[in-house]
Amino acid sequence: MRVIAGEFRSRKLISVEGLDTRPTSDRLRETLFNILNPEIEGTTFIDAFAGTGAVGIEAISRGARHCLFIEKNKSAMFVIQENLRSLKIGPKARVVQGLASLLLATNQADIVFLDPPFDKEREYQAAFDALERKPPKLIVVQHSKFFTPPDECGELKKVRVVKQGDNALSFYRAAAATVSAEPQEPADPE
Repeated sequence: MRVIAGEFRSRKLISVEGLDTRPTSDRLRETLFNILNPEIEGTTFIDAFAGTGAVGIEAISRGARHCLFIEKNKSAMFVIQENLRSLKIGPKARVVQGLASLLLATNQADIVFLDPPFDKEREYQAAFDALERKPPKLIVVQHSKFFTPPDECGELKKVRVVKQGDNALSFYRAAAATVSAEPQEPADPE
């Protein structure tokens, strides 16, 4: 596993032993960040269910100002910390151990990436519920192509789905952001 592009391009990352984590593949991360490229610069980013931290590290490498890594697995948390240490990322990152649904409710970001274990479908809804009160500009959800997250959750509306292999990425924006991003019809002159 490696960083795809940006400041830390081609740097290797260590992974978590065993099958408890499912790192986002290099190919899927590349697709994700090709889509996010126009809006990643200077953002605050949350990598929830972070695993190895590869997605959040990629965000920092491509210009995110800061990333919060949320991971409940202690072994994975140590791997994230080691990856950050090896890249000398320091103040641009913070690693927190705990439940994503609790920590998402108390931390804010411009972009939130959610990648719960595929077999824990309740985690998706718990994360949406936590983000619903103060939705970020963009939420990206990685999930199995055989699972369909809701089209909307409160103010959050699904605006795009990208499938790759057995994985899919669903992109959500707050309703106000979705409406303001659409072209407006000129007013009729009176």
